[in-house]
Amino acid sequence: MFQSHLRVLSVIPPMTQLNTPYPSTAYLTGFLRSRGVAAVQEDLALALVLQLLSPTGLRAVATQVDAVPAKKHSPAMQAFTAQRDRYLATIAPAIAFLQGRDSTLAHRIVGRHFLPEGPRFASLDVYVHDEGGDPLGWAFGALGLHDRAKHLATLYLNDLADVLRDAVDPRFEFVRYAESLAGSQPTFEPLAQALAAPPNLVDDALRNLTLEAVERHAPTVVLLSVPFPGSAYAAFRIAQTIKAQHPHIVTVLGGGFVNTELRELTEPRVFDYFDYVTLDAGERPLLALLEHLQGQRGRQRLVRTFVRAEGGDGAGAVQYINMMEADIAFAEVGTPTWDGLPLGSYLSLLDMLNPMHRLWSDGRWNKLTVAHGCYWKKCSFCDVSLDYIGRYEGASATVLADRIAQIVRETGQTGFHFVDEAAPPKALKALATELIARKAGISWWGNIRFEKTFSPELCNLLADSGCIAISGGLEVASDRLLQLMKKGVSVDQVARVTRAFTDAGILVHAYLMYGFPTQTVQDTVDALEYVRQLFANGCIQSGFFHRFACTVHSPVGQHPEDYGVTLQPLPPVSFAKNDIGFHDPTGVDHDALGGALKKAIYNYMHGIGLEEDVRSWFPFKVPKTTVARHRIERALRERG
Repeated sequence: MFQSHLRVLSVIPPMTQLNTPYPSTAYLTGFLRSRGVAAVQEDLALALVLQLLSPTGLRAVATQVDAVPAKKHSPAMQAFTAQRDRYLATIAPAIAFLQGRDSTLAHRIVGRHFLPEGPRFASLDVYVHDEGGDPLGWAFGALGLHDRAKHLATLYLNDLADVLRDAVDPRFEFVRYAESLAGSQPTFEPLAQALAAPPNLVDDALRNLTLEAVERHAPTVVLLSVPFPGSAYAAFRIAQTIKAQHPHIVTVLGGGFVNTELRELTEPRVFDYFDYVTLDAGERPLLALLEHLQGQRGRQRLVRTFVRAEGGDGAGAVQYINMMEADIAFAEVGTPTWDGLPLGSYLSLLDMLNPMHRLWSDGRWNKLTVAHGCYWKKCSFCDVSLDYIGRYEGASATVLADRIAQIVRETGQTGFHFVDEAAPPKALKALATELIARKAGISWWGNIRFEKTFSPELCNLLADSGCIAISGGLEVASDRLLQLMKKGVSVDQVARVTRAFTDAGILVHAYLMYGFPTQTVQDTVDALEYVRQLFANGCIQSGFFHRFACTVHSPVGQHPEDYGVTLQPLPPVSFAKNDIGFHDPTGVDHDALGGALKKAIYNYMHGIGLEEDVRSWFPFKVPKTTVARHRIERALRERG
């Protein structure tokens, strides 16, 4: 049993999401409380943005802008300076509107005379204009007043983020904050230099918020969960503040970025900020660590934990300790809790007019996992060797439905985002049946594999249980490359499965990829033709092309010879290791192709150009597609 003086504070560092809490602290806090540990949580990412985007915060930003000679002002700074009083007068109402506290303000915002407009509003001019000259008419129609206002208010915030970036901190972004300091950085030096530099306005604001949180909760242990490289810098700044003011507090680093990129950590300077760094699912390492801190187990009995060695010849070196102990079963990790997070203060943003990306940034979703890991775990571009993919474990439909009911009672909100790598169809079927039997009345969306198990009958069952949208990886729409990727699906199968979801009234988003090893220009043109036909036949409503990146933990990174590529040698790594360059003998300029792919899919989502030859999207000569014009239509006819 844990002693009463132990108090654990879990922190979401800037930046993650602004519309809903990143779930790691909710998972950890719920788990620790289930084990009798006094546990609390804070979202310093949201707190920092609300501090900076307030009348007080903007006045401080204005002082920084004034300190920059006028001839060096960026367009965003010029617009801010010219309309400063309007920004100061509108920031609090705009934030209240995006928090859902003042919906009637939408009428004034859409009139385009209330919010000051900076360079970000120029993006409206690229949209197709309707006959009335309304640049957003095609996107929101006559009834989308609230959505239009949300999109305009998001552009307004993006203008202010640009001012912060140009006048205060060149690394500032709402999502990828100072990402380049950490992501795949072989050495700690760039991050060390940034942390040693004099603090700027953003750093000072984060420092004050950190000290307030520590004073509020008086923790003995602080957990910093870093899901992305874009939240690493701020996590180190938070730890730096704690160590300077409260050196007795134990600081622990974990999360997705650590689990992926810091597996070979040998940099001792990391431990000037963090006492411990843990890998993979955090429950077992945390229990072991808390027992160690209470003198109930020795340091050499920690689990999946990096420390800095003490005494002896190896003093100061990084040591990895992993006493083999079974992980906590997924069915026994407890229910996530959002207790202590300001659920009414999150910002519902409408940034990209892509219907699936909208679900990511708009609305407050309770995030929950149906099963740990991936039941397929074969895709050659994926980190299948790591715990978050490779260890697959489920929980019963009853346990999951109980968790859902408890979360709805706590938050009062019935929207769920199932954050699985790929939710298993068998588990979804059982859960949907249980939700319907309980008349749960929730809405949910998540990620799946487009496999044939998703029959029209199962898709209808999922819709009845509350499924509103699904996303899945079509990757490169080419049977040759899907086979090379070990996706376990074919283009025809994807067509039939996605159409079954669409027919059930569920929005379908396809993750697409370009630049996969050995992918030729012909492959790319053919893939775009498949995508065109999937849109034209009502199979998918949304999609996005990502550039393939090779990671060291994927089958491509571990066995490049199987994929016809050679890896570029990495420099010596003491800090982060993830992306790795490679040489593809096909020599295709994928960047040139990528622009055309993104332009095409953007138009397809809006019903534009679906009958045109796919070659028309490319600004240079490409070969004619080899795909039959009615290939997808034929696949749908052959469903049975």
